[in-house]
Amino acid sequence: MRRINFNRILYSDTTWAFILLLPNFLGFMIFLMVPMVVSFGMSFVSWDLFGPVRWVGLGNYIELFFEDQVFRRVFWNTLYFTAVTVPISIVLSLLLALAMDQKIIGIRFFRVAYFMPVISSMIAVAIVWQWIYNPEFGLLNYILGLIGIEGQSWLSDVFLAMPAIIVVAIWQGLGFNMLLFLAGLQGISEIYYEAAEVDGAGWFQKFWNITIPLLAPTTFFILVMAVIGALQAFDAVYLMTAGGPARATSVLAHYLFQNAFQYFRMGYASAIAYVLFFLVLSFTLIQLRRQRAWFL
Repeated sequence: MRRINFNRILYSDTTWAFILLLPNFLGFMIFLMVPMVVSFGMSFVSWDLFGPVRWVGLGNYIELFFEDQVFRRVFWNTLYFTAVTVPISIVLSLLLALAMDQKIIGIRFFRVAYFMPVISSMIAVAIVWQWIYNPEFGLLNYILGLIGIEGQSWLSDVFLAMPAIIVVAIWQGLGFNMLLFLAGLQGISEIYYEAAEVDGAGWFQKFWNITIPLLAPTTFFILVMAVIGALQAFDAVYLMTAGGPARATSVLAHYLFQNAFQYFRMGYASAIAYVLFFLVLSFTLIQLRRQRAWFL
């Protein structure tokens, strides 16, 4: 019989790899996978957190899609927020990265300045922007008044509240996408641009035929992450408008929070969570299926 060498097993790289990965794996299972499974089961029950659990089957999902008018409004608000935020954010961050890629004195200061909103507390950001949007003494209405334009109630107007939130979301996330694009730009060899100059290519031709194609992997990654982040938007909405006015800014994550921790409809909130999960999953899979088109 072959003798097992326990010392060799104990001191092998594979054994230590499993040992070092174990804490992270346990954390992943306890704090992510188990709650996900429990939440999926809860989406088929009715539970107010205090009373008995009552099985309703697909009742929560049927109510969501066929009876809940608020859910429909919130669902379309989420798509609207994503459809506007993502493309504008990507275009602006790319233009900003091109500006920050210049070799001029003090460029590092500007890079840090544009990245500061990313690491700023959302509470502080919300307070600052609520002051900017204040209809009585806000900076934005003051500037508009200087050029003869009447000020608006930005966060309390049904038509202006969502665009105001979108501006804040784009502003806060601009620096992170800029940093990724900047890394991508600095990874492009100067040889390509020198060869293009020899052929007589101008700035726009170099940008369109060299920069854009070689930034495709970076752009694809930013697009996927931006869509996922926009679909899960919550903090700006919760802190600045609380979903108002008249649900004009309420999104899926905010409606989920309300059902879970304000209305105590835990089963219904779990159903909303899985609708949001499959929405994010669907968009991500669609983008991954189209991934080949980015690199051709």
